[in-house]
Amino acid sequence: MRISLIGLPGSGKSTVGRYLARRLDMPFFDCDFEIERQIGCSIRDYFDRSGEGSFRDVEASVVRELTLLPASVISTGGGVVGRAENRVLLRTSSQVIYLHSTADEVFRRLRHDQSRPLLQVADPMGRLREMYEARDPLYREVAHLVIETGRPSVSSLVNTIVAKLNFLNPVVPAAGASDPKSE
Repeated sequence: MRISLIGLPGSGKSTVGRYLARRLDMPFFDCDFEIERQIGCSIRDYFDRSGEGSFRDVEASVVRELTLLPASVISTGGGVVGRAENRVLLRTSSQVIYLHSTADEVFRRLRHDQSRPLLQVADPMGRLREMYEARDPLYREVAHLVIETGRPSVSSLVNTIVAKLNFLNPVVPAAGASDPKSE
């Protein structure tokens, strides 16, 4: 089984993904890390130098590569759903989990983060609201499961995901086995 995590920037995809992969004894891949490895610089620098369109081309290529790998947990970038080809590929090649966070929740987590190029604007809260309005329907279109992030611990989120995956696919380890420590 391949599991792909989608959601707004700052919704917890990388953190939850690492814990989920450990819990399920599967490899973990972070699309943003793989993109930076391929382009040889930070995503922010690449955005500044080459623009969003070029970045999205690289992102689509990385998504194609990662969805060809055997069983794994993949954390995607927040804008991956902007391209129809990515939505179709993720939906057909993996169990897609939308980590749903409101724009307010994400802003609280990211308000001091300078590494997110799309949020380096005069009104980052307004930008997050725009992103949420545009992307939420796309995330829901692709998702097999929607998980509300809110304020539970990472281990609680992982338990919820494992329980729901177990309902869909009974080979997933039961919700009480090998819990990661709470954050």
